[in-house]
Amino acid sequence: MSYNSNFDMDFVLEALGSVNEKYQDGSPEDEALRIAAVALLYIRDIQKLDEYREYFRKFYIPAIESVTVSRTFATRDEADAWLTSGKASEGELVRIAGQGFRVITERKGKGLIFLRTPLPEEME
Repeated sequence: MSYNSNFDMDFVLEALGSVNEKYQDGSPEDEALRIAAVALLYIRDIQKLDEYREYFRKFYIPAIESVTVSRTFATRDEADAWLTSGKASEGELVRIAGQGFRVITERKGKGLIFLRTPLPEEME
């Protein structure tokens, strides 16, 4: 499920208030909902809502969206040619024929190689 980081603050506060009406004043639920509402008001009052929205977005971003493939190759031969061309950088994540690989330094430090690193969609 994706979440809307551009939520309507007034609607959220109204929703918290509606939910809170179901609980007795002074109950733990009442206290938790009031704390959440006041925290949101505080964020808005100190003009940090944009920063909070970015934090919220990053907090809920699915892992699959946070993985970035730098290059895609149809074949292993194409990928090997790129790797030996000197254009590759250690740590890059690439897709070769639908599979993920990370560029790493060879053990003896003689150059770069591909390390099989499954992409999120491969593990679904």
